[in-house]
Order: sequence, then structure tokens, then C-alpha cells
Amino acid sequence: MFNKILIANRGEIALRVVRAAREMGIATVAVHSTVDADAMHVRMADESVCIGPPPSAGSYLSAAAIMSACEISGSEAIHPGYGFLSENPLFAEVAADHDITFIGPSAEHIKIMGDKITAKRSMKELGVPCVPGSDGSIDTIDDAYEFCDEIGFPVIIKATAGGGGRGMKVVKHQSELTNAFNTARGECRAAFGNDQVYIEKYLENPRHIEIQIFGDGQGNAVHIGERDCSLQRRHQKVFEEAPSAAISSEARDTIGRLCAEAVAAIKYAGAGTIEFLYDQGEFYFIEMNTRLQVEHPVTEAIFGIDLVREQIRVAAGLPLSFTQENLEINGHAIEVRINAEKFPEFSPCPGRITQYHAPGGLGVRMDSALYDGYSVPGHYDSLIAKLIVHGRDRKEALARLDRALSELIIDGIDTTIPLFHALLKEPDIHSGNYTINWLEHWLQTNRADSAA
Repeated sequence: MFNKILIANRGEIALRVVRAAREMGIATVAVHSTVDADAMHVRMADESVCIGPPPSAGSYLSAAAIMSACEISGSEAIHPGYGFLSENPLFAEVAADHDITFIGPSAEHIKIMGDKITAKRSMKELGVPCVPGSDGSIDTIDDAYEFCDEIGFPVIIKATAGGGGRGMKVVKHQSELTNAFNTARGECRAAFGNDQVYIEKYLENPRHIEIQIFGDGQGNAVHIGERDCSLQRRHQKVFEEAPSAAISSEARDTIGRLCAEAVAAIKYAGAGTIEFLYDQGEFYFIEMNTRLQVEHPVTEAIFGIDLVREQIRVAAGLPLSFTQENLEINGHAIEVRINAEKFPEFSPCPGRITQYHAPGGLGVRMDSALYDGYSVPGHYDSLIAKLIVHGRDRKEALARLDRALSELIIDGIDTTIPLFHALLKEPDIHSGNYTINWLEHWLQTNRADSAA
């Protein structure tokens, strides 16, 4: 087992890794930009190293700075968290070249799954169902027209690299294709330095279902249930739950087994999430994330396992501490993502926290690096907290979420907490009757009502 781990991230996920490592008796090293010198993950880690200025390009995205911090601190392994360099195959290779263990899958697997076209091709070969789409990138508008004539409209244009909705364009009619294609390529070039796009059939009203998998790198893998992440704004998840209200136990077992067999076949190591669109009883693969997900706590809640602990164990060469037969769903869990944004505009709202009080009680977990007096910087993602609740069933989890939100205090800045108070008044949320388009439609309707 490792003696010391460096955490190449910030905020609540860095603090999450510190906690898991401490319980395992492993020393931790926090890295931070100059603006994060007083951040909670820096305070809680055993050591800290400043790696650069506030812009992430010169700090959290600097492989050279992070590797220097490893050398200075004597760290044996790096936990990348999520975001930043967590899915960068070159970073994983650099770590290996310096005899530093990357707590995650191999650089090869990160690279394969990081390119959406290669990932889709690989999953097809492994027997995982995929959305009908192009086998490779579509490089010219003429090729785009020809392909769309074959599969029919509506279609969706996506970046071959990256994600988070950047470069993603829905095209419902042929007359929209040229503008959408050129705009998508321009956005991809700006966001990822790569303007390649591919085209898929657009499923108009599916749910977003993802399967948590875990491999030991030796050809063994398990599936750890699904998460329903259908409540999204601009392709960004805001509300996640497990298990899904739309999936039967038979469907869960079938798709889970397919996913586990697929990653076992390639000897995948560590945590991974295989994401699907679910429409009329069918699953369609869209991408695989080769890292820990933001919403991993809902899986931990219903299965009673520590996914970060398992990541560290597998990276150290140890077997998983559970088998497929050990995994049984217990109750229902929900996570809401709280952002430093003004609702309903969703405009960024960095600033100083004047008062912070986390909710508590049975079945309530708050993952956050906030504290009284902390200044939320404007240089990074606006996610500042995740509220997770667990109940014996979905009804109890929703009631617990309502109660926990009423206890939560974050003063000094605007947040998206009012969004969740409003959502919990909606019958569709209580019935679980929503798809990936529900939240956008709800927001538009409420804006129109407010304007009137």
C-alpha cells in the first residue's frame, strides 16, 4: 500500500480523497494555486504545495508543476479526482515515466474512451448497444449531408474529444445542418483544440442512465448499479439518483452484466462509468468516463461501499474488497449539485461566504469544501457543494432532501439552492416522470410565466 498520495485537484473532490486516504492510514499532499492557499483541502491534507497562479492552465492543468510537487513531497501516487487532468492520457503516461502510480485506468484505456468515435467502435465490438451514428469523424459539410440523408433527421453533432455539451448541436431539419455543423466545429476547436465532430441519430426524449463499473486490471470487473442523471441543464447534470425509477431489476442486471463483461475483456482497472441514453426500453451507449464521477456518492449510499478507497486499493495492486454477489441495493439516494450561480439566470456568483451551515441527521451527507469566511474564486467550475440523501425508498429520500435543503445555509453569495426547492414542488419529480429535456422545458416555462 502507498505511504503518501498527492491529490491533483481542488475543492470538494480533493477533500473527499483526503478523507478516504486518512481512514486508510495514508498521508496526503494537497496542491493548490495561489488563490486556493486557504482552501479546505489544503488545510486538511498532511502537506501542501503551491503549483502556480489562479488560471488552471498554469496550475491544476500543469503536468510539469504537479510532477514537481510529487518529487518535492516524495509522493508515490497521484489521485486525479475528476476534471482537470483526470482523463488526460499523456498525464497518466508522464506519471508512469516518473514511477508515480496514477490512481485510475491505464493511459491506453483513457485514450480509447476519451475519443468518442474510438470509444463507440470499441463498445460495439464488445457487445454494448450504441446509438446509430457515423463510424468516424465527419470532416466536410458534403459528407454531413450525405450521412444525414442515410439515417434521417433529427441528428446530433458532437465533438470527438471532450464533452460537457461543448460543440453539441441538435439538427432537426436539413436547412439547419450547414450552420450547426460549422458552429459545432468552431466551438470544438476553441474548447479542445480539435475540431473533429461526428454525427448520431438524435433520440428526442430519452433518459440519461449511467452504469458504474469497477475493474481490477486483471480481467475481473463488477457493475455497481445505475444512476439516473436525466435532470440536466445545457447537458450538465444537476440532480442524480439511484436506482432509476424507470429501470426494472431485469434491465439493470442485463445492461450491468454487459458493461462488466466489456471492461473485464479489456482488463480495465479502477472506477469507470458507462453512459447511455435509455429510450423505449432500449439502452444506447454514448460515452465512457474513465474516472470517478461527480455523482458517485449516490452509488456509495445505496451499496455501502467507498469507491475512492477501492480506487486506491486497485491502484496499489490489491483485489476488490467485494464481489458481484456481495452487491445489493439498499434503499434510494439522491444528489443535488449546488453551484455558485444566481438562479434563475445561472450567472456565476463567486464571493465570500459569510455564513455556512451544513444539514445533518440520518441519511444526510454534504460534500463541500465551504466554511465561514471562505472566498469562492471565480477561476474554476462553479460547483461548490453536493447534498446527498439516502432513504429506505424514493419517497423517503425526497422527503429527506426537502428537509435537508431547509436546514442548509450558504450566505454571502447566490446559489442554485432555490432551484431544488422549486423542483421539489413538481409532481413529475415526485413521480420520477422526467427525461433529459424535462428541466430545460420547465425552466423555459417558468421564465415565460415570470415574464408574464
